[in-house]
Amino acid sequence: MRIRLCLAALSLVGGAGLATLSAPTASAAACSDIEVVAARGTFEPGTLGFIVGDPVYSALQRKLTGKNLSSYRVNYPADLSLTSAAQGNADLVNHVRSQAAACPNQRFILVGYSQGANVVDNSIGISSAGAVVGSPIVATLPAAVEPKVAAVLLFGNPIRALGKSVTGTYQSRTFDICADGDPVCESGGGDTLAHLGYRDDADTAAAFAAGKV
Repeated sequence: MRIRLCLAALSLVGGAGLATLSAPTASAAACSDIEVVAARGTFEPGTLGFIVGDPVYSALQRKLTGKNLSSYRVNYPADLSLTSAAQGNADLVNHVRSQAAACPNQRFILVGYSQGANVVDNSIGISSAGAVVGSPIVATLPAAVEPKVAAVLLFGNPIRALGKSVTGTYQSRTFDICADGDPVCESGGGDTLAHLGYRDDADTAAAFAAGKV
């Protein structure tokens, strides 16, 4: 609840901060080299997400200067409804599947923050059921699409509080950070502000992704 209130407050005051950002256009690319598919956190303002998606996209633009980047904002409520993460899961998989069919040479970087990390987890076959704002898997990226996913970037991932993490096919391509004391991803964590500080990790995450492209 404290995190929900903090994010709600951020949505009210974030407008001034957003005006200073070089915010990406949240639309599917015609056919770019790399598409950044971002699932924002609960109540998170911003184009792809003020705390994670927008700064990560900007950092990727700086790191991948030889590539043409585009972005897609996962279309889901990002609220506390029981089906929110499941809706995001379905939208992410449907979008990437159709985009991959339309643009065979395009690759993807998946980005998820907080509830958005649950969305990405589910989409790559790691269930977030039982996690904060999690859900059972409703869709997974098909095997034909898997090689096109260059990197998976997760921040404040709720399944980590359950002792889970990304394993299997996507493990080596996954950057999964949980700040010390973050109560969303660390069992027993009590530092609410730690969950709101992942902008500071955008460059590190982008460097990881750049090394996988």
